[in-house]
Amino acid sequence: MPKLRIAVVFGGRSGEHEVSLVSASSVMDRLNPEKYEIIPIGITKEGRWIAGPDCMKLLKSGHAPLESNTLVAPEPAGIMRGEGGGGKIDVVFPVLHGPCGEDGTVQGLLELASVPYVGCGVLGSAVCMDKVMQKKVLSAEGFAQAAYAWFWASEWESRKRGILDEFSLAYPLFVKPANMGSSVGVSKAHNSEECIAAVAEALRYDRKIIVEQGIANAREIEVAVLGNQEPRASVPGEIISSNEFYDYDAKYVDGASRAIIPAELSKEKTAEIMESAVRAYKALDCEGMARVDFLLAEDGTAYVNEVNTIPGFTAISMYPKLWEASGLSYEDLLDELIRLALARAEEKQRLAVSYKPKSEWYAG
Repeated sequence: MPKLRIAVVFGGRSGEHEVSLVSASSVMDRLNPEKYEIIPIGITKEGRWIAGPDCMKLLKSGHAPLESNTLVAPEPAGIMRGEGGGGKIDVVFPVLHGPCGEDGTVQGLLELASVPYVGCGVLGSAVCMDKVMQKKVLSAEGFAQAAYAWFWASEWESRKRGILDEFSLAYPLFVKPANMGSSVGVSKAHNSEECIAAVAEALRYDRKIIVEQGIANAREIEVAVLGNQEPRASVPGEIISSNEFYDYDAKYVDGASRAIIPAELSKEKTAEIMESAVRAYKALDCEGMARVDFLLAEDGTAYVNEVNTIPGFTAISMYPKLWEASGLSYEDLLDELIRLALARAEEKQRLAVSYKPKSEWYAG
């Protein structure tokens, strides 16, 4: 059997650029070289696509040469043209976190090119990336969520205090960019002055801001979900943050946070959270993969916090660790994600793209 050519795409125009580089390095290290030919493709912070064996090093250095561009051609052949990227790509594996990669933009480009790709489609990616839209969909489906409010940057600039007065939320509050992950730009505010400073920080990354009610003494529970139309859930895991909340430093920098896998929950609560994770996954039109995060309150209520369509794949990331604890190794997980991408593409290829009416109504 010839090897499948897998294009691993990483970097991107996002505050999560660095996390993406670490995730992608881990993915490329764990893809079986006997099954796959790996094509690394990096996207710079300026949005240029580069390919070739040195593109990871170039992105980490921040000095990618202008002549090393790669073009993704939107044509059925699925051709990646440019230095180091010539030839047909069998599957694209986007390891892109945040805007311009996890939000349906790259997924839409790959749909136009008819190239199979790992992970959620355009709709699921876009809805899950926007925390406000995600909450609206989950609310319509009856999921428990923390109370929240949201606003645009333009509204904030014109009437800061007025917006604060309209929140009807009690401190502490979590202030977040609506379209960002990895806790980039997220702050916990204990009073109005901290809230104003937190909004200023969030506005560095997005023009849409969401403010969420804090849930006292909540436990952070995460579930990995895998599959297309018939997804399955991993065992739940619990995050014990090294900081007041699970911020960027606690996730990636200080190395002091802990993961308890499986989470210490009753059999009934474990089943409830796993079932809720799959329902949320389906409600948001997810395919391939997603990580569903919960806040478990003291009264036992499991609030859906966020659904991440391209979860971290670093050596310490919860998504692969949860599957390893559920009996699926990192390498087998990557194989399954690629299989799911090809299965979805095959389904789409069977769809008709022409319609023949009873009589011709236009001049050919």
